[in-house]
Amino acid sequence: MRILEIGLVLLMMVAAAPPCPAAEKPLVVDVWPGKAPGETGDIGEEKLQEQRPNERQVQRLTNVSKPTLTIFRPEKAVENGPAVLIAPGGGYSILAWDLEGEEVARWLNTIGVTGIVLKYRVPRRPGQPGQGAPVGALQDAQRAMSLVRSKAKEWKLDPTRIGMLGFSAGGHLTVSTATSVDRRAYEAIDAVDQVSSRPDFLVLIYPAYLTAPGGKELSPDLPITKETPPTFFAHAHDDPISPENSALMYLALKRAGVPSELHIYTSGGHGFGLRPSEHAASGWPQRCEAWLRSRGIVKPTPAQ
Repeated sequence: MRILEIGLVLLMMVAAAPPCPAAEKPLVVDVWPGKAPGETGDIGEEKLQEQRPNERQVQRLTNVSKPTLTIFRPEKAVENGPAVLIAPGGGYSILAWDLEGEEVARWLNTIGVTGIVLKYRVPRRPGQPGQGAPVGALQDAQRAMSLVRSKAKEWKLDPTRIGMLGFSAGGHLTVSTATSVDRRAYEAIDAVDQVSSRPDFLVLIYPAYLTAPGGKELSPDLPITKETPPTFFAHAHDDPISPENSALMYLALKRAGVPSELHIYTSGGHGFGLRPSEHAASGWPQRCEAWLRSRGIVKPTPAQ
């Protein structure tokens, strides 16, 4: 009988307890105050591509004509001040939205970093050159970096610890953004465009298109100087997008005196994101966290 009474009391206590608060929904903001520069909106409705049989489960977003930022905030107990603008890959044709976007933002949240996923314009529009970042994507990334930094006070970010992280084509877009801070790809439209678009640091995961034709030297479209941000690289030796993309840029950074870190793993292929696997390449988030802490980008919180 006594056990029954205790059980009833516990049941009543659970029933009376306030419900757990729902996870805060990410904030979504437009990159541009109106239509994006040069955007005609004639590529069809934005959509997720259908999953093909035996294909890796990835949300492939395409027909993007309205760029946005999706902002994932960490828990207040670990919130640290830095932010990372995330550029998913997809060959400038699609965006690997979950694999190289939302999942990455949530990982950054666990180490106290605000993760901001950039939905930039894809696919490459007809008539645009096949080399270099498509102008629309570059415009979106430059504007996004300035917009995030302009919102630092409102979003409780440290404006000196705002970096950019890109996968594959998103890695190319990240480097293009970092090496074009002195030349906007569009005419300034408001005060946001007076704010620096230079990332304070870069994280490049299996970046593509960084080499010139032939793959033996870095593309001349990506000038590396002493002003290029410190960079963390992760690539796999067996990636069909050659790890020379990472290695050649690392060497250029070394010659320019920019402190950077390069990891080339034996196996992992391309497009591994940060999902666990049997390959050592899946451990790059731990190496990246250590690098961010060593650079003072992620600082200890009182709980650590």
